[in-house]
Amino acid sequence: MKLFPPDLLVQLQSRQPLLWLNPGLGSAMPEDAPSVADVHAADARLVRCAGLLSMLFAELETCGGVIESDLVETPRLQRTMGGVPEGDGAWFIKADHALPVAGSIKARGGFHEVLALAESIAISHGVIDLDDDRGQLASEPARALFARHTITVGSTGNLGLSIGVMAAALGFNAVVHMSTDAKAWKKDRLRQRGVLVVEHDGDYAAAVAAGREQAQAAPHTHFVDDEHSLMLFLGYAAAARHLARQLAEAGRIVDASHPLFVYLPCGVGGAPGGITFGLKALFGPHVHCFFAEPVASPCMLVQLASQQNTPLSVYDIGLDNRTEADGLAVGQASHLVSPLMAAQLSGVFTVSDQQLYAQLFQVLEAEGMEIEPSAAAGVGGPDWLASSDAGRAYLRRHGLDLAAATHVIWTTGGALVPQEELRRFQKRGRQTSEAARPCHNQ
Repeated sequence: MKLFPPDLLVQLQSRQPLLWLNPGLGSAMPEDAPSVADVHAADARLVRCAGLLSMLFAELETCGGVIESDLVETPRLQRTMGGVPEGDGAWFIKADHALPVAGSIKARGGFHEVLALAESIAISHGVIDLDDDRGQLASEPARALFARHTITVGSTGNLGLSIGVMAAALGFNAVVHMSTDAKAWKKDRLRQRGVLVVEHDGDYAAAVAAGREQAQAAPHTHFVDDEHSLMLFLGYAAAARHLARQLAEAGRIVDASHPLFVYLPCGVGGAPGGITFGLKALFGPHVHCFFAEPVASPCMLVQLASQQNTPLSVYDIGLDNRTEADGLAVGQASHLVSPLMAAQLSGVFTVSDQQLYAQLFQVLEAEGMEIEPSAAAGVGGPDWLASSDAGRAYLRRHGLDLAAATHVIWTTGGALVPQEELRRFQKRGRQTSEAARPCHNQ
């Protein structure tokens, strides 16, 4: 077991924002890593289920059942962010905070896993054949079959919403396990959809563990395991192809002379890890992915920096996992994702709650987008690269020029947040915007 780097430990415990660069970038992938073919299979599933989704959700009729968000160029945000030099390429927001139906990035993985399960159950029971139109999954025989099955998940809210919405739409019984301190409006919204919400003392990990244990003891119950689910991971990975198409439509080249930088908020790691995996499969060394984590909850940074195969949590290094970014309040990284990111992730930067509020307000003022604190975590990414010692060292080491770069800031949730909650976020953001400038003294 390798010793956790002592200097990094002191920095993390001080809760001052930092940029950590992954020394394992480019190393060999685990032997049991998913394949590119697995990603293609997930993408194919979403394509063949698009007609079904447009039948189930009115919001998807005009787009033919495609779960996708806009890629929005953000020149005003680029100009207003302090510390970013002129001529550093083009900035975009990948607006997953506005994904239709579920309102967050979790729709990608959550919908995919439920659809995969529905296909499997329906085919194994002879309700549909392998090549049948997936619209038949909404038929009465299929719904009667699904009503005998339960789908359950542990969630801070957004994954529960995506699983609950999709499962309920197909006729499954849906159960979401949440911590007692999770947002009340998320619990209310789930209950309004007919989802059973089970509350547990403790944090996200405790809710997941309790949900997993209860599901194992119940017949005809499928537990969506955010910490270990390959189906979730592949659903997120399928987003890479859509982004590649949007970049091409925007005239953005990705190659050695035109690097792509992507900044992804990270909770347990499934969504950002899947997207990173998919992007690496498409663009290889020309895409550079960075995760953004709260200073109190840098679970992926802690796991990767430890260089250990055994799980390590933020509690193990003296952090408390308490953050306003409830969607990112995770103490221990995914055991499925962390070994993959050890080879593919460029680095992790941390962000204080104060910065989250300031950044969501900057996005609102510059681009008119309303996002929640978790969704704002990646906004400071381009500044870390351009203005910090660690960021400039990364650029030199890889021979990268920001002048022709494309920066994609991935936002994760916000569309379903109640207006009064958004107004509270924005008020605090206005109050703290000047005081929460990124600190680049690392």
